[in-house]
Amino acid sequence: MGISNSISRLTEYYKRHGFGATVRRAQLAAKRALFSSRMVVFYCDLGRQTLAPVNIPSSLKVERLRSSAELTEKDLQEITSFWNPKQALRNVQERFGRKASLWLVKSGDKLAGYGWTLQGQAIDSYYFRLGENDVQLFDFYVFPKFRGRAIHWLLTVYILQTLAAEGGARAFADTGEWNQAQLSSFKMTPFRRLGLVRSFTILGHTITDWVDNSELQLR
Repeated sequence: MGISNSISRLTEYYKRHGFGATVRRAQLAAKRALFSSRMVVFYCDLGRQTLAPVNIPSSLKVERLRSSAELTEKDLQEITSFWNPKQALRNVQERFGRKASLWLVKSGDKLAGYGWTLQGQAIDSYYFRLGENDVQLFDFYVFPKFRGRAIHWLLTVYILQTLAAEGGARAFADTGEWNQAQLSSFKMTPFRRLGLVRSFTILGHTITDWVDNSELQLR
């Protein structure tokens, strides 16, 4: 993420949450950047998925959207309002323009969480090249009110099973080494750890430093 974009997001956060909360947020972001910048990368062989369909509780439902026209104004506001709305809106439009899918989890008429998938390419510079039938899962978020209900796990498993039924090859996802909640959630899904990596982008080229990728070697 660029410095100007980070400043813009913090400015927007300050307007919404005040000085004290913004300082704490900035300190947390700095700590993550300086001491916990490594990412844990996960993969799933979709062709080997034989699990029974995930049982979604009757109180929840999952929707898959493929264009901004399918996104209601209410849901769009929920997705874009908690950070920089202008940048978030640009992200939504760009992702749909690249044929990404947005997956929503709803509890009644309330948006509980969401996540994105993109096939055949990564949404940004990545650690390796994706194949035509590979899928990246990225930018998953569960709203605070709905945390602690295994929603991240449910959505992830539902997506993997859907992608497998559609003939997907492999799925990839990553999360920060510091993010214990998502790491715990991934352990309960068909995802398996690929390795630990730190990446840097210099002049448009991504340089990756793998700490551990012993489980699978990619070419």
